[in-house]
Amino acid sequence: MAGCIDRGLDAVQAEQEEIREYVKDIEKIAATLKPGEEDCADRPKKFKELIEEFKPAEDPIRQHMVQVMMSFLAGLFVGAGKFEEIKDNLDLERWFRLPKSHERRIHGHRHAGVRIVQEGATMVHAWDAHAAHPGPFTADDLSAYRTAREPPCQKQALNRRKVMRKARSKKQRPILLAELERRYRETPNF
Repeated sequence: MAGCIDRGLDAVQAEQEEIREYVKDIEKIAATLKPGEEDCADRPKKFKELIEEFKPAEDPIRQHMVQVMMSFLAGLFVGAGKFEEIKDNLDLERWFRLPKSHERRIHGHRHAGVRIVQEGATMVHAWDAHAAHPGPFTADDLSAYRTAREPPCQKQALNRRKVMRKARSKKQRPILLAELERRYRETPNF
């Protein structure tokens, strides 16, 4: 077995070296995106330098990196110098589960996402709660919401989503059709 693994690794060694170089490039790009000890003004400069470094490469992977980097360059470092107290901390946004428009642009998704559309009406208050609250939430702060329920329209939207997901599934579709047919037969005629 070890011989097979070694022969397989030898066969793809050239490709692995090339991929390792791409990983190093991506690590350089990621380092410019993370706020750290560097000044906010230095990160965009380094980001632009990486774009200029990758531009002359004839490699299609690096050319694609340049295209992606240039596409989100305009909005990625907005506010440097004006909003110094606000950091572009992606981990903080993930912690609060905020809608991350700049991350959607990074990954190429222009829509808001199903979760925000269907559950956003009740979650928007939770997303922004930390902005208006002076400190950590206590049990007394949250006790007023212990009886809160989802609005019926949101429950209906989630149920429609479940039905549509079953309808798209090749395995679940026959079960769904049988269930809908059974429910239709059980409804009284008007």
